[in-house]
Amino acid sequence: MNLLLELASFELPISNPVIKFLLILVIILLAPILLNRLKIPPLLGLIIAGTIVGPKGLGLIERDSGIILSGTAGLLYIMFLAGLEIDLQDFKKNSKKSLVFGMFTFLIPMFLGILAGLYLLEMTLLSSILLASMFASHTLIAYPLISKLGIAKNRAVNITVGGTLITDTLALLVLAIIIGSTKGEVNSVFWLKLILSLVVFTTVIVFIFPRIGRWFFKKYTDNSSQFIFVLVLVFSGAAMAELAGVEAIIGAFLVGLAINSLIPHTSPLMNRVEFVGNTIFIPFFLIGVGMLVDFRVFFESWETIWVAFVMTTIAISAKWLAAYFTQQTFKFSIDERRIIFGLSNAQAAATLAAVLIGYNTIIGTDEFGEPIRLLSETILNGTIVMILVTCTIASLEAQRGAKNIVLAESSLDQSNDSEIPERILIPVRNQETSDELINLSILLQSPKKKASMYALSIINPELQDSGAEMKAQKTLNKASETAAATDHFLYELLRYDTSIEKGISSVIRENKITDLVLGLHEKQGMSDTFLGNLTENLLSRSNTTTYIYKPNQPFETHRRHLVFIPPGAEHELGFPFWLVKIWNIARNTGARMIFYLSESTRIYIQEIHKNHPIRLEFREFPDWGKLGNLNIILKPDDNLIMVLSRKGEESYHPNMERVPDLINTFLKNHSFILVYPNQPKAGGMNGLEMIHGSLIGPIERLDFIGRMISSLFKKK
Repeated sequence: MNLLLELASFELPISNPVIKFLLILVIILLAPILLNRLKIPPLLGLIIAGTIVGPKGLGLIERDSGIILSGTAGLLYIMFLAGLEIDLQDFKKNSKKSLVFGMFTFLIPMFLGILAGLYLLEMTLLSSILLASMFASHTLIAYPLISKLGIAKNRAVNITVGGTLITDTLALLVLAIIIGSTKGEVNSVFWLKLILSLVVFTTVIVFIFPRIGRWFFKKYTDNSSQFIFVLVLVFSGAAMAELAGVEAIIGAFLVGLAINSLIPHTSPLMNRVEFVGNTIFIPFFLIGVGMLVDFRVFFESWETIWVAFVMTTIAISAKWLAAYFTQQTFKFSIDERRIIFGLSNAQAAATLAAVLIGYNTIIGTDEFGEPIRLLSETILNGTIVMILVTCTIASLEAQRGAKNIVLAESSLDQSNDSEIPERILIPVRNQETSDELINLSILLQSPKKKASMYALSIINPELQDSGAEMKAQKTLNKASETAAATDHFLYELLRYDTSIEKGISSVIRENKITDLVLGLHEKQGMSDTFLGNLTENLLSRSNTTTYIYKPNQPFETHRRHLVFIPPGAEHELGFPFWLVKIWNIARNTGARMIFYLSESTRIYIQEIHKNHPIRLEFREFPDWGKLGNLNIILKPDDNLIMVLSRKGEESYHPNMERVPDLINTFLKNHSFILVYPNQPKAGGMNGLEMIHGSLIGPIERLDFIGRMISSLFKKK
């Protein structure tokens, strides 16, 4: 009844929560679609929509506590996603570049801002410094756009995100110092309290949060519980940041970095985190920013127009100069400069917080008894205009640079796509192991290119089990649901065959499978019979890289992956193919890799590591007779990856036959993956027909492997 009365009376602003929420959802749905036809970025479309329906526009919706709450959550979500999606190895590799950019994008706006405040706007020194700090900070408002285009791991994005942490922290510290000085609180106690609180806050998030997260993810696998837990961590970090005296966005970003390795980029949890953020939280924030914009300030006075012009010009110029100097310093491309400028030009959250605090800070009264504010009302109005203009330019520039980079990368990928199409086969027997097998298969894939995945269930027609087909189909459906949760498609294959090995090998040949992922149940050991049947029946019938996986805990909760590579592995033609997959695991999870290998193999892999860095440590391969020391080497949260070989190949060793005993003795409480490299033979090259392996001599073979490694890693 109340809803009908409100519709009839057309009272503004709308107070009915149902209508208000419906209107916001319609905006989120239609604004990007309609404005996209005008080549306007979706992010900018939501800001414009917020301006139109907000209190300074048509007045349909008030910027009340609900909008502010949702907007705050959206802002924290943007910073959290920036930390979560960043490639930690690239982040460490580019840390010095991030520092350089961070100082450029802080010092240049500070210098120009102070000069503009003193000589163009005739402000006091204290007010000019605060104004300059507003120019120095920025909001990654264009980050969702960059992320959707798939270049979140680009070096320019990486450097900009790292620089954002630096400049926003420094700008907010300037704000805290300025406000403290107006109250006479900047003394030794103030500095001691600030430093101690920052150290405690950072230590708790960086060192304690990951341990809590790993424990929770191992204990609770429910999807809803894991997602809520992540939100708890984000807002806990944000609250701790405010207690430490810095802005909440710093805490959200650090939480993203801290639990980065616990949420692989291809995991179902990551898919849910991004989905909820991009569809609900972030759009609410953008609409809330639009509600702050007031076009009427242009008509209030010439002073407001002048202040808005100066602030907008200085903010854009300073950030462009910072991006330009960064480009010139590190020899970046023009499109990378556009991305740096687009990401760092938008003024929103931290700027708004600073201007509101400055506006509400009274530093005295004038001769008429009116309060003298640290930042005047004209500065407040000029800030609103600056937010609109900078967000517009930031969205357009970021989109332009990102699209050009995507087009350049796609043309490069297309030139290599026809070389080796990846097809992964996952035989599934029960729902208990299918989820982990699907997740591992996704982690084996390149972060930039999805492989074709096939789930196979084999039914023995000689067994009289009326419910076998229904059980098999149910298992396949469950596997498809797991893959769909990570935005991957899974082909379901149901096959009747009296022999599992024959059925798998036939499917491999029929579908030109390149990788086979087999699973062992958590409580199942490995017998000599199992390994013998595998090597004699399955591996002899098919030629594909084979992975035998037994999960003991969720894959993302492993601290380290110990990779045992037998001496001479680099001489085998299958070497590049499994190595790329191990590399993909490291890139997708960010976990630490420890390679146990011979000196000759290390030379090969070290060269790859220079151009494609991961968290990697080299150690000497132990003598085959000393593999009984696994219980000393392995730690509780380790995963063992052991590369084996087939009889007659260069890296084969008789002690590989002892693997079942080693596993049953030392790996009962550990996850492990056994890798059998593919061995191309004449007549059955499985995607490598162009090589003619039987005609390749030792020198040519090494040369081919080197070229194949370069080709495979080039696509990564």
